[in-house]
Amino acid sequence: MPEAPLEDNGSGLAPAGGGWFVVNVRDAQWLISEGGDGQPSGSECPFESGKAEFSQLGVRLHVLPQGESNGLYHREDKQEDFLVLAGECLLLVEGEERRLRAWDFVHCPPETEHIFVGAGDEPCVILMAGARGENWNVLYPVSELAARHGASVHEETSDPDEAYVPRFEPSRRGRPSYWDRLPWA
Repeated sequence: MPEAPLEDNGSGLAPAGGGWFVVNVRDAQWLISEGGDGQPSGSECPFESGKAEFSQLGVRLHVLPQGESNGLYHREDKQEDFLVLAGECLLLVEGEERRLRAWDFVHCPPETEHIFVGAGDEPCVILMAGARGENWNVLYPVSELAARHGASVHEETSDPDEAYVPRFEPSRRGRPSYWDRLPWA
């Protein structure tokens, strides 16, 4: 297996083709999501790129400031696992709210409803991993609990584009404003 070339896409290094590679989080590409108000709502390091997507396992880091979610309350037909590396967050799972802190691990079998919301004084860093494959199915149910945190759809849908417009604008490349407060800075 050849080594994948890495290229700077404007916010850090990302694979420009298939193969194995090594990249440090400080040097990797970062994306910033914007909420409907145009303000940053979180950031992520996806490790992959449009030129080299991972076919079997998605892995990324999400950084959530207080009160911001990593997306919308949902369930999907693939397993996902999460490890809180720094800070604190709320896990909204199956209609329950759990407070998590560094080194808490969460396993979500397929069809588990969930989302994370940043909590505490410092940004929360979460390592996220999820199975991939053909025929990926997701459902965004209406949730009163998630709505209290701004993380629920208004109407149930299985279409991600419908769920997120205009909730989140497409991610833009860049490092978050709180970059110097993160563990690797």
